[in-house]
Amino acid sequence: MEYTEFMKLVQQEIGVKDTEKALRAVQATLETLGERLFHGEAEQLAAQLPQELQPFLVDIQEHRKFGVEDFLQMVGEREGIDGKEAEAHARAVISVLTRAVTPGEIQDVVSQLPEGFRKLFGEESKTVH
Repeated sequence: MEYTEFMKLVQQEIGVKDTEKALRAVQATLETLGERLFHGEAEQLAAQLPQELQPFLVDIQEHRKFGVEDFLQMVGEREGIDGKEAEAHARAVISVLTRAVTPGEIQDVVSQLPEGFRKLFGEESKTVH
């Protein structure tokens, strides 16, 4: 998927025409996800995204474990928005992300995340091994 298409889909999912707002949502979500992924998974995910978005996942200083609530709080802090809006933005970005990369890559990502993240990836009823 090309950068322009990715961003247009995020704008549609969030319901904004402002490309800067959509980019802030993408950056906040991907940077926070990149912090949570280990063992080269962020790099593997980034490799399937448009070049313009790859640094958000891989230019991470420290990888660490945290749950979905902390994830959403961090997204909100990075964007400067409240928790409810942060969740909507994260869901929108992840929805587009799941369409932009292979299903196998999404499975690899979800397998590294705690159970609570599955709802963001639309995986709440699936068992991940």
